[in-house]
Amino acid sequence: KMPIARDFAPRLMPAPQAAHYLGVSESKLRALELPRKVLDGKRLYDRIELDAYADALATEGETVANGW
Repeated sequence: KMPIARDFAPRLMPAPQAAHYLGVSESKLRALELPRKVLDGKRLYDRIELDAYADALATEGETVANGW
């Protein structure tokens, strides 16, 4: 039997865990209006979507293409 690793982020996360994953408050997470998946009536955030959001954030010191 293969041991269960617990040192990784699950694919789908409830709001408190997703907020912690991004390093923001739950209220900030909800304000971002990121898409959620529904599983057994639970609304969960997809780690792939959270990563895509974080990847799209501006990096300090970089110039944004449209001048913002």
